[in-house]
Amino acid sequence: MNKTLRQRSILDALRQGPISSQETLQRALRKRGFKVGQATLSRDIRELNLSKTGDGYALPQAEGSAGLALPPVSRLVREFVLEVRTAQNQLVVKTIVGSAQPVAAALDETDWEELVGTIAGDDTILIVCPDKDAARRLAGQIEGMMN
Repeated sequence: MNKTLRQRSILDALRQGPISSQETLQRALRKRGFKVGQATLSRDIRELNLSKTGDGYALPQAEGSAGLALPPVSRLVREFVLEVRTAQNQLVVKTIVGSAQPVAAALDETDWEELVGTIAGDDTILIVCPDKDAARRLAGQIEGMMN
């Protein structure tokens, strides 16, 4: 299973309340289908900027943050996007199975004027652009990140 999905599972587990220890977090992840070692879990905790409170690990308390820690869009595109196709003012983006939603969420968080919005399935993202030229520019931008 991939890192992005594992880290999203960690955040989901913590949304249910603080988790007292890494061992408890490992058990919660195991119930969600992720078997992780202590080193991997420590790295995830650091990357997700989780805080250790008196009650255990808790979600980061970033100002104005929705609490969803996504990797940079360039990394998600490089790791998960397989193909980008233009269709008039829209793009169809194929990803590896199970990766369309985190990639679409990261794309939605960008301030790109070429992107009006996304709709994500399991392995496909539909991106709506204002016009054909914007769709071509955005396709080039995404394809540039794939390399």
